[in-house]
Amino acid sequence: MTGVTPTDYDAIVVGARCAGSPTAMLLARKGYRVLVVDRAAFPSDTLSTHMIHAPGVAALHRWGLLDQVVATGCPPIDTYSFDFGPFTIAGHPKPSEGIATAYAPRRTVLDKILVDAAGAAGAEVRERFIVEDIVVEDGTVVGIRGHGEGGRTVFERARVVIGADGRNSSVAKVVRPEQYHEKPMLMWSYYTYWSGLPVDGFETVVRPDRGWAALPTNDGLTLLVVGWPYSEASEYKIGVEANYLKTLELVPEIAARVRAARRQERFAGGAVPNFFRKPYGPGWALVGDAGYTKDPITAQGISDAFRDAELCSDAVAESLDGRRLFDDAMADYHQARDAAVLPIYEFTTQLATLAPPPVEMQQLLGAVHSNPDAMDDFAGITAGTVSPVDFFDPENVGRIMRAAAMAVGG
Repeated sequence: MTGVTPTDYDAIVVGARCAGSPTAMLLARKGYRVLVVDRAAFPSDTLSTHMIHAPGVAALHRWGLLDQVVATGCPPIDTYSFDFGPFTIAGHPKPSEGIATAYAPRRTVLDKILVDAAGAAGAEVRERFIVEDIVVEDGTVVGIRGHGEGGRTVFERARVVIGADGRNSSVAKVVRPEQYHEKPMLMWSYYTYWSGLPVDGFETVVRPDRGWAALPTNDGLTLLVVGWPYSEASEYKIGVEANYLKTLELVPEIAARVRAARRQERFAGGAVPNFFRKPYGPGWALVGDAGYTKDPITAQGISDAFRDAELCSDAVAESLDGRRLFDDAMADYHQARDAAVLPIYEFTTQLATLAPPPVEMQQLLGAVHSNPDAMDDFAGITAGTVSPVDFFDPENVGRIMRAAAMAVGG
């Protein structure tokens, strides 16, 4: 590529996990010179919901990485269930590009696969690299300054710097993007891993002011996360294990299953704010949680990161090769991202309040429970294969309610 010196890159990606490594990989596969840096070494763990819904699994398939994830022994998930107390809605989500299966791999497993794929594509990967500063010249981001483990500080220049370093992004802190659709922290959760706790797919339990979810992951383990309203976080944190286990007693059968199981790791958890950020500006872009974060109750983060990596890398490539102006290409990325995620953002943040659903919603959920097709579609909302806009469209709601009335009357 013309104009590139040995110390310059087309793109520098800050953060090498679920958003950063795919972005670096996709740009490198297009022939661009890419540097991706991360303060961690891989494999390593991080807070995560683990879940990759069908659209994210379809992305792994497109990238040629799905077989590697499957080979780790991570169990497939094809059933989503939602226990609301009086009834349970259980369904099989519609497929995305022919794929209806989800997976929930440990991040020690998944992130290593993604980092290695970025390196295999030709991206330069620097682990244990500390970013000291995002370098700005005349209002435009032009590179990063940082150091490897025990090394001297270096300055690396790029035509675009992409922040893929999470909601506390160092790139975002410097460029201060517009932030909008903001909502406060809504739920405080803790999770750990259990052996001897088999589950049937992605199991969710919802009770007033409490909720939990269980899903199978690598090594025969089950991740079980328990959430309380954020307003009760201080009380939850005083006695994490006791409060976690006490919450499960709301469903004695589940509490008994957990008592018969064995906890294998410490508790981890916390809460996140909910927001959108404008994901681009002069010389910079944001991808994944750096540009858009929401409560983990619907476990969208990894699938979101994969989608953003494709949208962002395509837009950046259009700019780098001169097909479009940077602002025009990135504005389309911005618009496409927001259009894709705003409906599920609203759905997720409502769920995360853990407030009892209004009467009309209770009636609808009761009608869904008696309708296998509607249960599949409801499961598809969380799976990312059915839009909340389509599911809660008045015509669709009317069809579900009429079908329930006919079933009762018939």
